[in-house]
Amino acid sequence: MDTPRKRTRRGVKLARWFAASSIVVASSVYFLFDAAPSSDADAPTLVAETPPVDDSVESRPSLTTHTLLLPGQATDIATPADNTETAVELPAAKVQIQTSAADLKIDLDTTLMDTVATTNNANVETSAVVSAAKAPPAEPEVPIRWHNHTIKNGESLAIILNKMGIGSSEIHHLVHADKATKRLTKIQPGESLRVLASDDGEIHKLLHDIDRLNSLEVTRTDDSFSTRKIKRDAELHTTHATAIIENSLFLSGQKAGLSDAVIMELAAIFGWDIDFALDIRSGDSFTVAYEERYLDGDKLGDGAIISAEFVNRGRSIKAVRYTDPTGDTGYYSPDGRSMRKAFLRTPVDFTRISSRFSLGRKHPILNRIRAHKGVDYAASHGTPVRATGDGKVVHRGRKGGYGKTIIVQHGGRYETLYAHLSNYSGKAHQGNRIKQGQIIGYVGQTGLATGPHLHYEFHVDGVHRNPLTVKLPEAQPISEKFKADFLSKTQALLAQLDLFRATIVAER
Repeated sequence: MDTPRKRTRRGVKLARWFAASSIVVASSVYFLFDAAPSSDADAPTLVAETPPVDDSVESRPSLTTHTLLLPGQATDIATPADNTETAVELPAAKVQIQTSAADLKIDLDTTLMDTVATTNNANVETSAVVSAAKAPPAEPEVPIRWHNHTIKNGESLAIILNKMGIGSSEIHHLVHADKATKRLTKIQPGESLRVLASDDGEIHKLLHDIDRLNSLEVTRTDDSFSTRKIKRDAELHTTHATAIIENSLFLSGQKAGLSDAVIMELAAIFGWDIDFALDIRSGDSFTVAYEERYLDGDKLGDGAIISAEFVNRGRSIKAVRYTDPTGDTGYYSPDGRSMRKAFLRTPVDFTRISSRFSLGRKHPILNRIRAHKGVDYAASHGTPVRATGDGKVVHRGRKGGYGKTIIVQHGGRYETLYAHLSNYSGKAHQGNRIKQGQIIGYVGQTGLATGPHLHYEFHVDGVHRNPLTVKLPEAQPISEKFKADFLSKTQALLAQLDLFRATIVAER
């Protein structure tokens, strides 16, 4: 016969060859396999060829080799001349069949194939369907879906996730994955959660929006969770305001459209040079340039003050913000002197002075002349008291008529005293190091006091000095190696501040 014959039989599965280490076939066929890609991608082909004769084996019958090329792979098959059944192993895809039979019929009992193998040998008949194996039916996937939730008062992470169908074991696994996920137990009202979870309660991804700029992303890994902090940058816009003080800094600042945060920062910048409880006068003025933070067109809040000028009793004081090449940020005068002095002028914010420093004051309780070697600041009970400079707490406790008192040592020459406190800060224990501006106690009426107030003293080399007039030591000026950088970056900011002020004055 000159034309090849082919037969097909759907449902025949060659995959059984690969699923087992060996099989038994009839027709006296022995199969050996190797990997060899087929050159014909359309269909496997079976061709016949006669192998070289080995004259050294006289008893060996003449064999004919039939090569079956499978799509994408190849396997070798050899058949001995006797009619015994032989086990086969099938790890590859190029098939060579050697047999002494004149005609060869291959009838392989397989079931996962749907491409027909053909042969160009008229004496070989095949009914093996030998394309790539079909995978067994996959188990149906469990649906996963997003859950969105905004935290409300009284809600906890467990309550929220339980409502989404997530069990306690999965929640425990989540919150103990690392330090970042533990923060999820401290979620606050107004924050939001987005959870991608399957219907069987497995978390695939969680997004925690802490605020508009900061988020936490939690993603399931093989056996745990990985975390990533996401931070968006706000757009910074520069704006400005100018005001003339009529009664108080706060009221005038609010009238000019400033937030409380900007007013407090303005007072902090100039607090080393101006006593806002004593020095402010009607007619004083200020001009301030500051940042506003925006995201997607919405204002998030106010940023830092860029530059500012305060005119107090006709004296102009200017300050500009500067970040040096090492990343340190501070406020400086136009010539590079730090606005931050070694000491604050006042230990309490925006209070009035009820009694000044005097060596001949009549004591209101003892009713006799007694030197008043400090300044009294009248303030409501519980008003925070701040350390006026960096130092070490050397006394904390009752001290005679001073009542509850804290004394702070600042280096070798300076010491400050804070008396009549109602209570102490938990971080101001005796021996502790404290920072300038840190809260160390609260206004009270302990000891010899007629009402709630703070008694504040300033000692230089052990001698009482008037806190309102003592010349305070200067903080370190800007480093000389950064001076040129400072001037190049701040001159334009100060010129802009002058322009803002001139524009406002002209509009009035």
